[in-house]
Amino acid sequence: MDGSHGDDLTSNSDDAPKDLDWALFAPGPAADTDGSRPPRTAANWILAGLIGMVGVLSFFVTVHTGRADSAVLFVGLPVTLAVALALVPGRTGHGRVFGLTTVALLLAAVLLHEGAICVLLAAPLVYLVVHGTTALIHAVRRHSSAHVLVLLPLLLVTATEGTGTGWRVTPDQRVEVVRVVALPADEVAARLAAGPRPVPVRSLPLRLLRVPMPQQVSGDGLADGDRWLFAYHGSAHGPGGHLLAEVDRSGPGRVGLRFVTNSSITGRWLDWQRADLSWRAVDPAQTEVRVTVAYRRGLDPSWYFGPLQDALMHRGVGHLLDMLALP
Repeated sequence: MDGSHGDDLTSNSDDAPKDLDWALFAPGPAADTDGSRPPRTAANWILAGLIGMVGVLSFFVTVHTGRADSAVLFVGLPVTLAVALALVPGRTGHGRVFGLTTVALLLAAVLLHEGAICVLLAAPLVYLVVHGTTALIHAVRRHSSAHVLVLLPLLLVTATEGTGTGWRVTPDQRVEVVRVVALPADEVAARLAAGPRPVPVRSLPLRLLRVPMPQQVSGDGLADGDRWLFAYHGSAHGPGGHLLAEVDRSGPGRVGLRFVTNSSITGRWLDWQRADLSWRAVDPAQTEVRVTVAYRRGLDPSWYFGPLQDALMHRGVGHLLDMLALP
């Protein structure tokens, strides 16, 4: 071997990381350039192992304390997983991260007894967080740019939402659905007084996600104290349960209901608070029906699950109108 190779190593020594911490993120010789694996250093293995242990422990603590719907599960643990994978020596590109994240999602679905709806709704968020974190770690390893790591603590701060710290962003939400039906106002009032009845789900998103819907409904009336009972069958999401609504205010062209009891499967994702219905004649043959439902969101983080639950609730309120024979 001639001396040229040694000269090259000497000339490149100024670019090598001089700090031990940077060695955790910096690529090894020829890593990411000629396809070879970076060297397996003890620091890499120890740090990745510690992060992985923290992630596993956090998972079980989160579930055991009843915080499986908080941002810890959907943001904090994915960040931990991504950091651990990015620090493990070897080829840790986005493909490997994607595969292991998919396995983790499926295992979480089994351990938490979640149905397809939970996995499908949470998967985009988890993949976004995991791949975003992986990209940040790889950027540091390639360019030795520590400033991008500032984003990781910000992600972890958002992961505390809904963990019992008292910090939640607008958990109380409200949806309003307005529908004009080809019925006179007195016929609308009569159908409302008859109470809701189970009907097939028309909404495509609700059908695709297999969102639980009431299979048995009893009760009728619009007078104060009248009750409507919505019963859910058990499914992959868990036991069905029921939702009991009671009329607490009524008047010409309006009725309000408060939710007295909620043991339904939907209670895992939201807490029903009240519903208000009003109707007015648009002309002799058409009536505008307005339904407003207030609820407390059960899933965090708010920036993701807030709009998502809002969209699904709009579909659900539309299904309620179908159940009231007001298509």
